Amino acid sequence: MATADDLDRATDSQWDWVAEHTRTYLASGGTEGHENNGVRTLVLATTGRRTGTPRRTCLIYGTSGDEYVVVASKGGADEDPSWFANLVAEPGVGVQVGTRRFTARARVASAAERAQLWPRMVGIFPLYAEYAQKTGREIPVVLLTPLDRPRASSEAI
Repeated sequence: MATADDLDRATDSQWDWVAEHTRTYLASGGTEGHENNGVRTLVLATTGRRTGTPRRTCLIYGTSGDEYVVVASKGGADEDPSWFANLVAEPGVGVQVGTRRFTARARVASAAERAQLWPRMVGIFPLYAEYAQKTGREIPVVLLTPLDRPRASSEAI
């Protein structure tokens, strides 16, 4: 199970620009990289399903009550992103949102939840609609439920 402590020791995304964004985000303690052009991102740490190694990536997010919402789009590729496969295998994850770090439980949104959350996420990042048209798979929507109290002051989100 990945935890908030895994954020600092996890292996970065294979995508250079995502890895750089993640390193900047974490090196700044969450003060840089959280918001860019009105789009907010979080850092997600999962446990590699084959290696057991912590992995991390930055993802655009929204909120639903106390939960954080992310989309497993992979730019509209026909396969799910590795981070999604990892959290399906092991739903315990580490998360950093701005300066707040916490351990969370990940779950795929139910059909009813997805029907409400998908349009909201497309509103946050309109390219999701184009990604959905590029692939035959239904792009998963994931909810991250914090399990513990914040380790640093939370900024308004």
